[in-house]
Amino acid sequence: MEIAALVSGGVDSSVVVHQLKEMGYDPTIFYIKIGMEDEQGYIDCPSEEDIEIVTFIAKKYGCRFEIVSLHEEYWNSVVQYTIDSVKRGLTPNPDMMCNKLIKFGTFEQKWGHHFDKIATGHYATTTESEGLTWLSTAKDHVKDQTYFLGQVSYVQVAKLMFPIGNLLKSEVRKIAADNKLPSAQRKDSQGICFLGKVNYNHFIERYLGKKEGLIVELETGNIIGRHQGFWFHTIGQRKGLGLSGGPWFVIKKDVNRNIVYVSKG
Repeated sequence: MEIAALVSGGVDSSVVVHQLKEMGYDPTIFYIKIGMEDEQGYIDCPSEEDIEIVTFIAKKYGCRFEIVSLHEEYWNSVVQYTIDSVKRGLTPNPDMMCNKLIKFGTFEQKWGHHFDKIATGHYATTTESEGLTWLSTAKDHVKDQTYFLGQVSYVQVAKLMFPIGNLLKSEVRKIAADNKLPSAQRKDSQGICFLGKVNYNHFIERYLGKKEGLIVELETGNIIGRHQGFWFHTIGQRKGLGLSGGPWFVIKKDVNRNIVYVSKG
């Protein structure tokens, strides 16, 4: 069986390669460069250390290794989706769309179709039932990532392998440490990849700017504050409103009038 292993340099995807070799497979490792590089080099996912680690993993296990770039596709789909969603007053989920459109979409179309399976370091499993392959939860319920795979189609799921889905995070780290993998003690990645080290609000401000609007108490209609643009706020938000006498929560947004409605918790 020909397997493409998507390895990012983190501990989870590194252990995927180990597990596949233990199962008798000889995977081809792919490192996908994603993120957005604009003319000013403003936004990028730092990749030098990641690539060094993945190169080490490939050499250690004798695997073929390719670095592929999907910067343009990532911008045109995931990043643009994020901006468009925020403009409409919605709260986007870039990671979910990245899985659907990039890792299991564009990658599959360009490179993955040559392989029988695509293996990733997601905490998830699959279940065969009635001739279909279903996405199932991981053994580690704390780290379970099936939510972020929720937009992946049945056809895509049928081709996926999750070699660490039946392991706890602690077990994954132990395997990495026992086999002296350089990612063994690496911290889990946080946040949205395309932002790199850029603050989320700074990113939104760059593309949507600022526009002062009113913060209104939902129940009374009283104006109790001002904001710099509804796009900086999400439904359910509590922190960052700058209001006294709370706690206050964002209840809804009027995107046409640039009004944020809040209610006291």
